[in-house]
Amino acid sequence: MRRFLNALYGLGAVLGAVCTVGVLVSVLAGIVARLMGWNIPGTDAYAGYFMAAAGFLALASTFKHGEHIRVTLILNALSPAPQRRLDIFALAVGVVLSAAFCWYGIKLAHDSWSFNDISTSNDATPLWIPQVSMALGALLFFVALVDELVRRLKGHAPPSSQQLHE
Repeated sequence: MRRFLNALYGLGAVLGAVCTVGVLVSVLAGIVARLMGWNIPGTDAYAGYFMAAAGFLALASTFKHGEHIRVTLILNALSPAPQRRLDIFALAVGVVLSAAFCWYGIKLAHDSWSFNDISTSNDATPLWIPQVSMALGALLFFVALVDELVRRLKGHAPPSSQQLHE
């Protein structure tokens, strides 16, 4: 199961990296098109879609590698037992919040698909397409938070940016 989850988080990171390249390609295409006097509709919108997708798809991997910003001022002032309890509490709150965000992200993409909602820019992209990447990234992040909560309840140390998981 651990290998499967790590592969899943890694896949999200790879897709996020591909979307980052998509941002670059979209922006460069827009710049080159303007310089040549051409009009490529939607390059700005696609750069935004790719940027949002990159951020959401990379959330789980970034979290599992200990790269998210953690405010440890209070945690470091506590002894180990209260520190662990506060950490578990914070993860539980994160699970609840990410579950809500995941639910509404999936609902938003489904509603956009159901109502044939399209972008208001000149590219007229069906909005469910970029919204699926947000919902998928939120789902991966939810799974990563649940995974980390279970690991912490079992007594495992929190991830750090210096260590990779087994």
